[in-house]
Amino acid sequence: MTNIDFEGILGYTFKNSEFLNHALIHSSYINENKLNPSAHNERLEFLGDAVLELVSSAYIFAGFPDLTEGEMSKLRAGVVCESTLAARAKEHNFGHFLKMGKGEIANGGRERESILADTFEAVIGAIYLDGGYEAAKGFILRCLEDDINSMKGLTWISDCKTHLQEQLQKDSQEPIEYYVIKEEGPEHSKTFTVELAHGGRVMAQGVGKNKKEAEQDAARHAIEKFGLK
Repeated sequence: MTNIDFEGILGYTFKNSEFLNHALIHSSYINENKLNPSAHNERLEFLGDAVLELVSSAYIFAGFPDLTEGEMSKLRAGVVCESTLAARAKEHNFGHFLKMGKGEIANGGRERESILADTFEAVIGAIYLDGGYEAAKGFILRCLEDDINSMKGLTWISDCKTHLQEQLQKDSQEPIEYYVIKEEGPEHSKTFTVELAHGGRVMAQGVGKNKKEAEQDAARHAIEKFGLK
């Protein structure tokens, strides 16, 4: 499959294909092939993150006039979180098009949430540079509009740990414990895997770029798995 196939998936045709090529290069590919250290997609990810936050904020502000500032912030946090972006990237088969190092591929990198979410943001950055704000907005809303609308009212989504604790403490005073069970990647781009246990029973695992993010992801998985919304 080619970049043309990927453009069909994105619903956007690039005028300058180099932007898309850049968005689909993971740092492991650069490191393994000893290429220009700045040729991977992390700078585009930085830009895409900012564009995503602006588009989602504007959409929420205009579309939900009854929400308070705090409620809008929580809704946006749920939309731009790693798990949501990774789910959309996986749905659109982003991992298949990524250039990655052989070691990263062998370790399941094409399915890793952190890598998929970062790539999603890098693609947003590439579309923004190629087609401007309206093009990026169109792509973001095509992918995430349903998520935004479905998350309205789920105020727990931005602080899953607190929500999980409140739900479990209705019936139990046993502590919730989080254990880091795996650290992967270079120092500047680590991925943490956390296991969540309650009352001696493992409830869920989570993944993130730091321990806090991984703990929140584990709590979210536990909430969804056990119907604690």
